[in-house]
Amino acid sequence: MEKDNIAVGLDIGTTKIVAMIGKKNEYGKLEILGIGKSKSLGVARGVVNNITQTIQSIQQAILEAENNSGYKIKDVVVGIAGQHIRSIQHTDYISRNNPEEVIGEKDIQLLIDQVNKLAMLPGEEIIHVLPQEFKIDGQSEIKEPIGMYGGRLESSFHVVVGQASSIRNVGRCIQSSGIELSGLTLEPLASADAVLSQEEKEAGVALIDIGGGTTDLAIFKDGIIRHTAVIPFGGNVITDDIKEGCSIIEKQAELLKIKFGSAWPGENKDNEIVSIPGLRGREPKEISLKNLSKIIHARVVEIVEQVFAEIKAYGHEDPRKKLIAGIVLTGGGAQLKHIKQLVEYITGMDTRIGYPNEHLAGNSSEEISSPLFATAVGLVMNSIENSTQSAIRMEVVNEQPKVVYRNVPPPVQRYEVEENYVEQVETFEEPREVKTTKVAAESTETKIRRSFFDRYVDKIKDFLDNAE
Repeated sequence: MEKDNIAVGLDIGTTKIVAMIGKKNEYGKLEILGIGKSKSLGVARGVVNNITQTIQSIQQAILEAENNSGYKIKDVVVGIAGQHIRSIQHTDYISRNNPEEVIGEKDIQLLIDQVNKLAMLPGEEIIHVLPQEFKIDGQSEIKEPIGMYGGRLESSFHVVVGQASSIRNVGRCIQSSGIELSGLTLEPLASADAVLSQEEKEAGVALIDIGGGTTDLAIFKDGIIRHTAVIPFGGNVITDDIKEGCSIIEKQAELLKIKFGSAWPGENKDNEIVSIPGLRGREPKEISLKNLSKIIHARVVEIVEQVFAEIKAYGHEDPRKKLIAGIVLTGGGAQLKHIKQLVEYITGMDTRIGYPNEHLAGNSSEEISSPLFATAVGLVMNSIENSTQSAIRMEVVNEQPKVVYRNVPPPVQRYEVEENYVEQVETFEEPREVKTTKVAAESTETKIRRSFFDRYVDKIKDFLDNAE
């Protein structure tokens, strides 16, 4: 069997770890071949705090995904999240020696390398540099500067910063689980790829991903990422409040939240009561659903207000920054009853629940189409996007197609089915003529994002190898 752009995404969350294997079908949709889930035991608020437990959870999810799909997992794209992530806005420029020479990719890379040298707080590293809009010799609002002329190339950047130790701990867990780390993606960006349309990104939209340990925010306007933030609260604090407020154990509190919970107290009547079995022969405990909703409501309001404060900090009230498409809620927390109405009430913005089904093949199960798996689906999409960029890349020179080898190792990998698993066979073909003259041009942002993450993954691998 040929490779078929098979890819794996690994979502290391606070409550669950998900390994998802997928490929693109003939219609360009994502076909999920296998999924594995395990309880996340060594992660708190998106940060690894127990290496051994995290490795065991990763291995369990990987094994389940392999058994479900019949494929052997060799490498994964992993999502980065956690309370240590923060973002800053920065503007920088370079002066070009020859303004009469066309601006190329190397000029943009030079500008990005300059931003990467910014001084950060101790222990922090820049993990993502996203150019927003360029300015050439004072001419602003340029989205694609390649091919233009100018002496001064300037750009505003969205810079994402994180704790280097936290990211390296994730890398260590992946390596110790017996798989390769092929890429890193910010989880809010992965979720955005899965649930947002290009029209929403152009119009202006705020994606709120409510996870177990953290709530991630990503704001898009004019098709460009404008703001990201991580709020260190999620569904787990709601469960903790129920546990304390109702004097029950955590497992019961979680079930109560999922089955009977509501973010809007007015929906429940006073006489609606649920009975919880007592511990070790004790009498059952009766809990009013109205009181349950009040507990949930108080905590959800706090989370939404903190996210709304970040949206205000972005400046959404400015007519030029207006988020016409409003808010999209996703993640496990988005499944809470009446949360959409509560968010609309607090923010005054149109809100919808984000499902990743737009990019999924028609025969996908209802479970995979849940907001719960938005990040995992986005990571698989990102992994496929990375894998389609093979070692062979075409460039048109003098109107003649030419095959150019970039970073010859690693070789092109192919998958072959033997009974119920797939083995990766390394092959590399000799250069040959390519007759087509159509060259798919990548956007500047995509190329920059990929090239930077490739270098960052290499940096983590070097660190882990030297730490052996």
